[in-house]
Amino acid sequence: MRSSLILFCILILVSCKEKSSRDQQEFSNTHTLDIQNELASIEKTRQIFMKAVKEGDGETIGKMVTKNAKTISPGSNDWGEMYKTAKNQGPFPYDSITMFPKETIIASDSIAYDFGISHVYYTNSEGNVVELKDSFLAILKKGKDGVWRLHREVASSNVTE
Repeated sequence: MRSSLILFCILILVSCKEKSSRDQQEFSNTHTLDIQNELASIEKTRQIFMKAVKEGDGETIGKMVTKNAKTISPGSNDWGEMYKTAKNQGPFPYDSITMFPKETIIASDSIAYDFGISHVYYTNSEGNVVELKDSFLAILKKGKDGVWRLHREVASSNVTE
């Protein structure tokens, strides 16, 4: 009786695994992604974001992030000084930003991650333009409208060029 029960369990596991493999293959066949198109769409989001920061367009910046976006900025003294003295406030208080992605991975049809470095410029209290650099890892989510948006970001003042 015991060996029959073990054999029965093994048969169930094997049959479930085969069905799971078939389901995954069917999903793969019906949901193919155009990776180059998705990467181009992410680059478009990046360009719109950089332009909006430079123009001080808070409304557009707000449209380039998810409603519950979270960011962790570099914690160095230089970055702390920027957050204290920058004329713009909020999570993106700089005058301009240039992003240099090193790796962008499309994880699914609605999630991607972006790794790279940024050069951020702001005007300090003496009126001088200051450049700061950071390394970033961002998680992007694609909205129902097809637009990729920043969802999570962790940045470090340790730059990996």
